[in-house]
Amino acid sequence: MKGLCILGATGSIGVSTLDVAARHPHLYKVIALTANSNIDVLFQQCLAHHPQYVVVVNESKSQEFQQKISHSQVSDIKVLTGAEALEIVATLDEVDSVMAAIVGAAGLLPSLAAAKAGKTVLLANKEALVMSGDIFMDAVTASGAHLLPIDSEHNAIFQCMPAHYKTGTDGKQVRRILLTASGGPFREMPIEKMADVTPEQAVAHPNWDMGKKISVDSATMMNKGLEMIEACLLFNMSPEQIQVVIHPQSVIHSMVDYVDGTVLAQMGNPDMRIPIAHAMAWPERFDSGAKPLNIFDVRRMDFEEPNLQRFPCLRLAYKAIHAGGTMPTVLNAANEIAVEAFLDRRVKFTDIPVIIEQCMDAIAVAVADTLAVILDHDQQARTVAKQIIADRLN
Repeated sequence: MKGLCILGATGSIGVSTLDVAARHPHLYKVIALTANSNIDVLFQQCLAHHPQYVVVVNESKSQEFQQKISHSQVSDIKVLTGAEALEIVATLDEVDSVMAAIVGAAGLLPSLAAAKAGKTVLLANKEALVMSGDIFMDAVTASGAHLLPIDSEHNAIFQCMPAHYKTGTDGKQVRRILLTASGGPFREMPIEKMADVTPEQAVAHPNWDMGKKISVDSATMMNKGLEMIEACLLFNMSPEQIQVVIHPQSVIHSMVDYVDGTVLAQMGNPDMRIPIAHAMAWPERFDSGAKPLNIFDVRRMDFEEPNLQRFPCLRLAYKAIHAGGTMPTVLNAANEIAVEAFLDRRVKFTDIPVIIEQCMDAIAVAVADTLAVILDHDQQARTVAKQIIADRLN
């Protein structure tokens, strides 16, 4: 039986992970659950799965949670507080697998700690890898950790790749990756109307049930830009070898194009329990609880190239990875600040890429050779992005 730690248990990925784990109680034991402040959902999860440890990052909510469980059947759970506690539970001896599902930069340090500790890291937090790049991948190699991608696209690529894939000049087998995207809710909206998009419209994804930040990223296609950078790191590919393909039906989750003309695709219903179950069972397979794909219901599949005028965030992601160094960190940080401002109705939807590019242009790229440099540029970018937003509001 494997011990499981879920970083970000109350989000959509965390909830789906617990659903999959509950279907296989003889294989997985929940050791630790973490949340920022959603203690009501966390309490119900504790009643159902009885973890040994819980982390509530928000201090006041943590105190409230301790009072909540003090007279319940889960009063023996050890409750920890603060961001540092995330690293503690991610590296516990009892933990074998860590689901890294905290959204944004907040997930970097605990995910990296799990990698350094040699855990099996189920990576749903693309921002952690985008920010830290080779530092994260080097930690995985040095510790002997297993890094299994949870994003449906990267999990699809992982399934379609050869067992020992190689790129570059030494016997290249893979020509390119075809990274699919739904196109989000504004794929066909007239571009001139996109300035009037509301947060409610932006979070209403046509195919996937996701959190607000990721849903907005999908609508701007920054999500796909971050996934492109992640794919370069995970699969040792150049940006030129990653072709983004808009596929509105979200049935094919990505494809791998081989040099002999073969294209392998992974298909399935848009249900995150499928990639989660694949990673949890790897190298075997088990039931995910997802509805089987009925190919006759699909009827048709469409594919189109992304319009960079409609989706400038995708262009900015390519710009960031070509710049290299700390620029992907700046891109991610500026995006988090801009999306937050949009959700708070302080900027327009179409302001998001403008703010990001202005921030990228304002900060000089540096060599991303230490975690300190990366975290410094992350904070620089947040400060600059906030100032850009403030200037726009004045």
